[in-house]
Amino acid sequence: MPGKHTKAPDSKGHFGQYGGRFVPETLMPALIELEAAYKKYSKESGFLNELRALQKDFIGRPTPLYYARNLSARLGGPKIYLKREDLCHTGAHKINNAIAQALLAKRMGKTRIIAETGAGQHGVATATGAAHVGLECEIYMGSEDIRRQSLNVFRMRLLGAKVCRVDTGSRTLKDAINEALRDWTTNVNHTHYVMGTVFGPHPYPAMVRDFQSVIGAEARQQILKAENRLPDCLVACVGGGSNSIGLFHAFLKDNIKMVGVEAGGHGIRTGRHAARFAGGSLGIFQGCKSYLLQNRDGNVLGTHSVSAGLDYASIGPEHCYLRDLKKTEYTYATDREALRAFDLLSSTEGIIPALESAHAIAETVKLSSSMSSKSIIIVNLSGRGDKDVQEVAGIKGIEL
Repeated sequence: MPGKHTKAPDSKGHFGQYGGRFVPETLMPALIELEAAYKKYSKESGFLNELRALQKDFIGRPTPLYYARNLSARLGGPKIYLKREDLCHTGAHKINNAIAQALLAKRMGKTRIIAETGAGQHGVATATGAAHVGLECEIYMGSEDIRRQSLNVFRMRLLGAKVCRVDTGSRTLKDAINEALRDWTTNVNHTHYVMGTVFGPHPYPAMVRDFQSVIGAEARQQILKAENRLPDCLVACVGGGSNSIGLFHAFLKDNIKMVGVEAGGHGIRTGRHAARFAGGSLGIFQGCKSYLLQNRDGNVLGTHSVSAGLDYASIGPEHCYLRDLKKTEYTYATDREALRAFDLLSSTEGIIPALESAHAIAETVKLSSSMSSKSIIIVNLSGRGDKDVQEVAGIKGIEL
């Protein structure tokens, strides 16, 4: 039987042995201020009413739970439902967290927000939130991700944000986070850092989870209305892990299979992947204790994924905790499998998924072969694939 999910994190931000707050002393006051503000405003009716109104009228919630009839028939197994976070304003689940943190920053008296981004969706969402509440905004993005996601770079600039190019390290998400943290250290008095996933120092893993938990809360109500019962399985991709925790959180007290899908890249043996549970070990990275890809000396290894949003060296601490409790399990999909899934959903349902979400579809294809037609799977379609069309065309050798 799955282990009991205890109330987490504790007062110091620990999910069991994971999480915590490993940062320079200069950032401690900002984190303590943020924790206090979140505790205050997450219970304040004015803040909650404004957030709910924006979720409804600005983001477009609730997002549909769509029965993928054609995909289900093609795979010949369970009924597959898609939680359509791709239909959120800005095109992904990231806006759920970004707009909430922008509101929080405004109430804290900050005049500027910064963020990191990989696939660009969190950067676009943060720029959107900043524009809406009237804050200055700067987004850090690795130059490799800028190349892969040029459309989102233009969208951020159009929304009034400054995009800061990061040319160090692997020039991807972890390097963007490093630069954003350096910025925050220098400008803590007037700047709030909008962390985009359930990672980093406390209170970010719990706070971002709470802002994303609307996904699972809606999905639970929707599947009970559609099928009069809970699903047998939940599937979501896992980079840092916010969309997956967002879906899983409302179902943690239930005996339901929950599968997080990491980026298998070119395969675990090649070393060119971002599958932390399959190829990583426990360590401390960018503010918290979690699984990460590192060598024997503790140096962070390079990562690879066809999806910029999953191309990250570590994973949210609550995922590690839930895995230890056997509430969730984790696997990976390779680039090749994700690209096949990208094509499959596009051609069967007329829905082009983000390459990140395509990893979850790839795992659903595998699971379907061993599940009956009476079973139900909910897949979190975390984002739409407009941003990835040019990259996929390039991989296929198609000139646009």
